[in-house]
Amino acid sequence: MKDHYWDVYNVAAIWGFYPEIESGKRTRYDVSNDHTSEDIAMVEKQLKLLQPNLAGWEADFGKEMMTKGEVWMNYAWSGDAVWAIEEAAAVNVSLDYVVPAEGSNIWFDGWVIPKNAGNVKAASYFLNYLCQAEITLRNMDVSGYTSAIATTEIKEAQIDSTLTETVNLNYFFGPGNDSLLVNPIQYPDSAVVERCVLLHDFLDKNDEVLEMWSRARGDSLNRRMIFIIVGFIVLLSGGLIYRRVQKLRGKKKRQSK
Repeated sequence: MKDHYWDVYNVAAIWGFYPEIESGKRTRYDVSNDHTSEDIAMVEKQLKLLQPNLAGWEADFGKEMMTKGEVWMNYAWSGDAVWAIEEAAAVNVSLDYVVPAEGSNIWFDGWVIPKNAGNVKAASYFLNYLCQAEITLRNMDVSGYTSAIATTEIKEAQIDSTLTETVNLNYFFGPGNDSLLVNPIQYPDSAVVERCVLLHDFLDKNDEVLEMWSRARGDSLNRRMIFIIVGFIVLLSGGLIYRRVQKLRGKKKRQSK
């Protein structure tokens, strides 16, 4: 599971409150962004129920574990999923990436120029460079992540005639692009996007969420891990005591002489 409280909060909230979402009492957006104390408690409950099935909390090694077949499922960012699928295929491991029917979150990273930047002109040149179609495609190829650039050159470069299922990307490339043969991981269908939500900051609830997150992660240490930690401490302490005893013995021998 991702060691990222923002993303994981969304997963637990949508799953925990899904009966209310299905009945129409609340929306995915509501449960992901209300951040009431009751909602935070529900998220904590869901995370604790999930713990027995977790291999660990990770920010980067999860995709590698997937490629090696060491875990069955990983909560992955789309770019990491693209990388993992390609790497796994090279060693005959078959992976796939799906957005749950219950929903997920929409996210994006962006480059910005701080208002106190020392060289705004140079920064602007850099951003303009990144936005060129040729550079954008190279960046996407290396990172696996989708660029916000939606030019005709980008679309044509992403079309893959070996695919069989089309994707509705009217929301991205504009009207008339409802049946494109492109990678659905990098360019999810409009139906997938519609069941996802944009997350807002926790604001004044941030400390409360972080406290909940700390409890949820702290409780995830299983007995085996605890025994390993305790055993390490015992061995370390034993080694220090042994060295101390040997030192005292050597001191006594020198004094007796």
